[in-house]
Amino acid sequence: MSNIGKVPVTIIDGVQITVEGSKATVTGPKGTLEERIPHGITVEQAEGQLIVKKLRDSHDLEKFYGLTRALLANMVTGVSTGFTKQMELHGVGYRAKVEGADLVLNVGFAHPVRITPPTGITFAVTDNVITVSGINKQAVGDIASKIRKVRPPDPYKSKGIRYAGEILKKKAGKSAKAAK
Repeated sequence: MSNIGKVPVTIIDGVQITVEGSKATVTGPKGTLEERIPHGITVEQAEGQLIVKKLRDSHDLEKFYGLTRALLANMVTGVSTGFTKQMELHGVGYRAKVEGADLVLNVGFAHPVRITPPTGITFAVTDNVITVSGINKQAVGDIASKIRKVRPPDPYKSKGIRYAGEILKKKAGKSAKAAK
């Protein structure tokens, strides 16, 4: 049985949750999020907590039990405090700037790369650190992944776009291998 599914979700002050049939809506100071609840899973609200339950004991419901609870917890956190991911630019001449809502990257290509954010996502750039913010954890992670794919970190020269705190193991080049 899923252990994460058993833990109740604490509802933070200022957050309202509505469960209608198979749809959960979470509204807070930063916005509103909706999620579909899988068939066979119920969500009950009691004493400032959300409790996720299974209608029957089935192996098929196990995978959705913990997932539903985690998604609801992320929605509550997102509409109250939001999510951010920070990314660092490493490389000579690598720059990023925000033009309007778009992120413009100059990372060694002949042309600048322009990334348009989806609804609810904002970009900020300070000192070659890109900050991606939003209320939807999946959308923030997805757009951060797309930014990283523009110029993934190179293990030989340590250049590229990487997540803040990401440790990159530098590889030895051809000449270092031949000397052994």
